[in-house]
Amino acid sequence: MEPTESLFRDIVEISPFPVYVCTGNNMIISVANNATLKAWDRDASVIGKPFFEALPELEDQPFLGYLQGVYRAGKPFHSDAERADLLVGGKMQTFYYKFTYQPMFDAEGKVYGVAAFNTDVTELERARQAVEESEMTLYNLVRQAPVGICIIRAEDLMIEVVNDSYLKLVGKRRKDMENHSIWEAIPEAAQLYAPIMNNVISSGVAFSAREHEVFLIRNGEPEIVFIDFVYEPVLHFDGTINTIMIIAIEVTDKVVARRNIEDVEERGRLAIEAAEIGTFDLDMNTDTLVTSDRFNSIFGFTTAVSRKKLAATFHVDDQDLRIRAHEAALKSGYLFYEARVIHPDDSVHWIRSQAKVYYDNEDKPKRMLGTVLDITEFKRLQQQKDDFISVASHELKTPMTSLKASIQILDKLIKNNSNPEKVSVFIEKANTSLTKMHHLIESLLNVSKITAGQLALNKTHFKADEMISESCDHILLNGDHSLELTGDTNVELFADRSKIEQVVINLVNNAIKYAPLSYKIIIDVRRQRRSVKISVQDFGEGIAYDKIPHLFERYYRVDSTGLQYSGLGLGLYISAEIIERHNGKIGVNSESGKGSTFWFTLPVG
Repeated sequence: MEPTESLFRDIVEISPFPVYVCTGNNMIISVANNATLKAWDRDASVIGKPFFEALPELEDQPFLGYLQGVYRAGKPFHSDAERADLLVGGKMQTFYYKFTYQPMFDAEGKVYGVAAFNTDVTELERARQAVEESEMTLYNLVRQAPVGICIIRAEDLMIEVVNDSYLKLVGKRRKDMENHSIWEAIPEAAQLYAPIMNNVISSGVAFSAREHEVFLIRNGEPEIVFIDFVYEPVLHFDGTINTIMIIAIEVTDKVVARRNIEDVEERGRLAIEAAEIGTFDLDMNTDTLVTSDRFNSIFGFTTAVSRKKLAATFHVDDQDLRIRAHEAALKSGYLFYEARVIHPDDSVHWIRSQAKVYYDNEDKPKRMLGTVLDITEFKRLQQQKDDFISVASHELKTPMTSLKASIQILDKLIKNNSNPEKVSVFIEKANTSLTKMHHLIESLLNVSKITAGQLALNKTHFKADEMISESCDHILLNGDHSLELTGDTNVELFADRSKIEQVVINLVNNAIKYAPLSYKIIIDVRRQRRSVKISVQDFGEGIAYDKIPHLFERYYRVDSTGLQYSGLGLGLYISAEIIERHNGKIGVNSESGKGSTFWFTLPVG
């Protein structure tokens, strides 16, 4: 035994790969590690036996010859994915190994054995064979396929195979396609589809499209065609993307024919959709209801539901109204009613339902075709209009009545030529009434200008603190509230000063009006990265969460406490429009019981 044999045996035993040693011309197995015994499906009893006696199934296979050749020549032998048929688990099974047969020399330089080092590459080899079989099957399918197929090499986009159907589809000759890159062959499609193909190659995810409108130069003539196609990545046996297969079929005739039919239907559908109308078809014999998507959404559903479930959505106070309307429709042939429905989120919506009843030959109702329209916004605007007319009448009537009374008293005082001091008092009252009427009328005119898009801006440079101080003089003169100006008050603004003053006055007046018991108002100016933010904070009752989204709507007036506030409900609406015209933002942070902070931003250079 060689002096290093013990060390060699230890190395062999711990190897995870099959390693064994055969000695002598008969190739006696003198060493075989556990990995080898497992691969052979043998136990340690094979050690000490000749190679063929231990593995008789290898008699007609070349491995003994390889071993003896190395033993005799004293030169190593290497194989690449050699097939080995072994008796494993009681049956012959095929495996593949890469192996090296290494001669072993004694101290005198003579070969006394052969060491075999093996690597199991069975799975890898089977995968490679499967790919080769798939590729062969693929190429056969390509040639025979009735759809257009083009196979492109992933690394350089060179066209490897293209069938006649694909050539006909793109209107190109074979010699102009094969051995050219795909975008050289079809340059007109490169701009749109090259990025898509690149993404398929990089991600390994296929891309499919239906009825894509594609511009092609076919047989020298520009054409618009419609194509269904797939960019399918084809994997190599090692998992890399080897090729891209394009499968395409022209569907131009089908698309054109369908579009001609759809065009007529689309006109009717667009008319209905433009009016946001839901449609329904009721079979009155089976009580089966077919509804449109818009119909479902008007009732608060994303899919069609039963008629019973729809009926349950009506407001309890409107249930009888709906029933009576349907009973009347059976006699008159026409259905019409307006009612409230409650969505699954408990929000209340108004609907208008209209329909026509169709009868059979015995004059029995058999079908009802109709529409449903969501009129919630219409009802809200109608209510707002009614409220506004009432408020505007009241707001204008009050100063007019006061003005009329002041003028009547002045007339008497002047005729009687008495008490000049009272004359001055009533002139001041008359002027106050006129001023109030002026502000009301000016608000209405501003709304008119906003609606007509005629709210012009006259921008100048001015200091924020000077503008705020001047616009709030009337508050300080009155003496009931204290104003605290904080922050970057010396910042310069570039805006329409008079209109920004109007915004500040509106916000301050709102703070006084809706927080009458909060005598402190903080006006904060902050220079931000690209804007200036001006905030007006009060410490009143705050604004309920559900009212905040409506604050900047036209005519909206908060009445959270039950008090009746004066004004037309236009101040915040006008303020929002002014800030929007300045490319700024406006908003409010408020919590009921903790006060409110109205703010707006203006961009700075």
